[in-house]
Amino acid sequence: MNLPNKLTIFRVLCIPLFVVVMLVDLIPYNNFIAAAIFVIACLTDFLDGKIARKYNLVTNFGKFMDPLADKLLVCSALICLSGVKIPEWIVIIIISRELFISGFRVLAADRGIVLAAGWWGKLKTAFQMVMIIVLIIDIPLKAFDIIGWALIWISLALTIISMIDYVVKNIEVLRN
Repeated sequence: MNLPNKLTIFRVLCIPLFVVVMLVDLIPYNNFIAAAIFVIACLTDFLDGKIARKYNLVTNFGKFMDPLADKLLVCSALICLSGVKIPEWIVIIIISRELFISGFRVLAADRGIVLAAGWWGKLKTAFQMVMIIVLIIDIPLKAFDIIGWALIWISLALTIISMIDYVVKNIEVLRN
C-alpha cells in the first residue's frame, strides 16, 4: 500500500477520535483539540492527493476511498454540529448529497467505471472543511458568526452545484 492510500486510511482512523473529543464536554478545551484533530485529518486529504499526483501513485483504491474518507470525516463533523451550530435541514441536505454520490459511484463501479472527484466537489469539500473548523472553534465574536454563516451558505450552494455537475458529467452511468 502506497503512502497516499495510508494517509487516506489514517484520515478514516482519525474520525472516532475526533467524534469522542468533539462530543465529550468533560475534556478541557475539547473544541480546540477536536479542531486540531480535524485539521490534521484535512491536511492528509491535501497531502495524499498531492503526493499521488506528483509521484504517479494514483490508484483505483485512492480514487474511490479518498472521497469516501472525506465524506465520512465531514459527515461525522456535521452530525456533531447538527442543531447546535448548523440547522438540521442543512446537515440533511449535505449528507443526502454525499450518500447519493456514494451510491452513484457504487453503480459506476459495478459497471467497471471509476469516477474521480471533480473540481466542484473538491471546492465543496474545501469549503465544508473550513466551515467546520470555524464552527468548532466558535470564537464568540459577531464577525466570526457572520463568517460561519457565510461558510454554511457557500457550502450548501457548492453541495448542490457539485452534485448537479457530477451527475451531468457522468450521466452515462444512469443509462442502461
